Amino acid sequence: MSRKKLALLQTRRLQNLVRMVYNNNDYFRKKMDAAGVKPSDIKHISDIVKLPFMTKTEMRDVYPYGLLSCDVNSIVEIHTSSGTTGKPVVDAYTKKDIEIWSEVMARTLAMGDTTAKDRVQDAYGYGLFTGGLGVHYGARKIGAMIIPISGGNTKRQLQIMKDFGTTVLACTPSYALYLAEAGAEEGIDFSKLPLKSGCFGAEPWSENMRKEIQEKLHLKAIDIYGLTEIIGPGVASECERQNLLHVFEDHFYPEIINPETGELLPDGEKGELVFTTLTKEGSPVVRYRTRDITYLDRSKCGCGRTSVRMHRILGRTDDMLIIRGVNVFPTQIEEVLLKMEGVAPHYQLVVERRDNLDYLEVQVELGEAGFSDEIKNLEAREKQIEKELHEALLINTKVKLVEPKTIARSEGKAKRIIDKRVI
Repeated sequence: MSRKKLALLQTRRLQNLVRMVYNNNDYFRKKMDAAGVKPSDIKHISDIVKLPFMTKTEMRDVYPYGLLSCDVNSIVEIHTSSGTTGKPVVDAYTKKDIEIWSEVMARTLAMGDTTAKDRVQDAYGYGLFTGGLGVHYGARKIGAMIIPISGGNTKRQLQIMKDFGTTVLACTPSYALYLAEAGAEEGIDFSKLPLKSGCFGAEPWSENMRKEIQEKLHLKAIDIYGLTEIIGPGVASECERQNLLHVFEDHFYPEIINPETGELLPDGEKGELVFTTLTKEGSPVVRYRTRDITYLDRSKCGCGRTSVRMHRILGRTDDMLIIRGVNVFPTQIEEVLLKMEGVAPHYQLVVERRDNLDYLEVQVELGEAGFSDEIKNLEAREKQIEKELHEALLINTKVKLVEPKTIARSEGKAKRIIDKRVI
């Protein structure tokens, strides 16, 4: 689709969305009235900047049904966030919403080379979490065989993978690495399995982590993106070029803003990602601030698709650590660690405050080949890593090497940060 035709489509869909939420939802109507904007003010997709932002806190404040812009009897499925840091965020779907979710997830899987002949091992969690059923709906629309094993139970995952001839693996990237490690311990030669691709998302991960996954599982790993507040997985995905994620912008309109000022930023400039669901009926969102940090790129992709692309998530405004005034993202540390020989792709960050100063300890797991019984060797290695981290982060860190397989493994999102500071 040409950019001109897409803009016309987006404009029409935004106008419909704004009329719907203004007429049917008190929360949206009050926000728009406070901002002095009416549905008739939206004459082009670029007029979206006239609309006020939404935040996760606001979504929690109207729990459970405050975002519904249709009759509750039209809702056919509910998902929520975990609610570990407050009330859950609710994502409600009409039948049409489920059809759209299936469509965008089918696009995602197809971009990872999934066809009707494939066997998709869906190791994302099923239930209120959107990952499992999102992949499920997409694979079903393609016509692939679905293995709905959900997350966890690693031995069974590996057995199923062998017995049923899994060709496509879908899970978090950290769990993919764990599967590779556990399989190697059982003597599984992944090069002899029919695995060909993996769709990995739900947490930030680095290019070096992709290389580790691809080498160990002998598959092509693509990064996928989505979030419960929007629809779940299926908002954006890498194609076979593995170079930035195509945003499905006929359904989800992206913007990048300065997280401090809310000012719209130009393409190529890093900032906070904001989404508007152009076609969502159940619980639509308008200019939702995701807190994810990335940038947009409208250059032509070699695959031929014309959609705008976003860089993989560079961090989150709320995951960002401020250590003595310096902004630090876990992915920056991961990039450094995974370039070093003998270091396993498992680490944990512990932040403490002593005498009003912040201290960051980076616990780094060594691989079997990198481990040594010689104290002097370990101390030299710690100093080497500290030096590399200082050059990347411009702050001093304390590196603590730990024995192989001692950092807690995750069957979902890896918990990288332990923040013990009392501010």
